[in-house]
Amino acid sequence: MRHGKKINHLGRKKAHRAALLSNLANQLIQHKSIVTTTAKAKALRTYIEPLITKGKENTTHQRRVVFSYLQDKAAVTELFDVVAGKVGGRPGGYTRIIKLASRPGDDAELAMIELVDFNEIYGKGIGEEKKAAKRTRRAGKKKAEAPVAESTEEVAETKAEEAKPADEAPAADEAKAE
Repeated sequence: MRHGKKINHLGRKKAHRAALLSNLANQLIQHKSIVTTTAKAKALRTYIEPLITKGKENTTHQRRVVFSYLQDKAAVTELFDVVAGKVGGRPGGYTRIIKLASRPGDDAELAMIELVDFNEIYGKGIGEEKKAAKRTRRAGKKKAEAPVAESTEEVAETKAEEAKPADEAPAADEAKAE
């Protein structure tokens, strides 16, 4: 039993694990969605999310840092141009893992890992914009404003009708006093 286990070694040495995650990350950037085992998908998420965060800042230094992980110029270009432009406003959580059925050959648990902003089924889609969240108050809902406005107008009209005879009466009293 290994306490304080930080990463899943995936049954591989460090160099083999780095090559595996690099290749998976390249494929995820290229295809926006891949199917792999659940353990590899979870390891890939911790590997690629910092790279996507680095992709938001388009500088030569950040490109070189990302290239040191991915070792593929096309994937780096795709990450900085397409992916970073799409996830620019997102503070994190760029990937989604969806568990699938087990693989028939060895009964391994499969999962689909995808970039969240590129999924047209779950998310808002490509052409749609995000709507602002509806703000609510703890006090509850306001009453309907249209009936209240009509009743206010009716009250104002009623007061105006009552005020006319009252205004004429003091004028008549003043005329009698003179």
